[in-house]
Amino acid sequence: VQLQAYGGGLVQPGDSLRLSCAAIGFRLGDYAVGWFRQGPGKEREEVSCTSAVSNRDGDTHYLDSVKGRFTISRDNDKNTVYLRMNNLKPEDTAVYYCTAHVKGPPCSLLKTRGQGTLVTVSS
Repeated sequence: VQLQAYGGGLVQPGDSLRLSCAAIGFRLGDYAVGWFRQGPGKEREEVSCTSAVSNRDGDTHYLDSVKGRFTISRDNDKNTVYLRMNNLKPEDTAVYYCTAHVKGPPCSLLKTRGQGTLVTVSS
């Protein structure tokens, strides 16, 4: 049971990136999926959390500072969740982690967490 996150990199302010989170060994659609980040000298924070596919209410939460810029989405055929990040700002610099949860949003009862992928926004 693993999550593999990738897609980070060094970009300039205003650029876009798409992070990917691929599940191995379990069906990601059965779980709520979250993206968390931890910036230098900062505490970890939940960037976004989307409910399991089976959740009829189907809900997605975003951190206030990324609303309108970040979008979480699923590709169930690829067993992958994405985080599209537009108009990136220096304060978005962080290691980003994807996680699978039994409940959410907000994401809780962690099932597994992937390794982080570093996003650096700098001119």
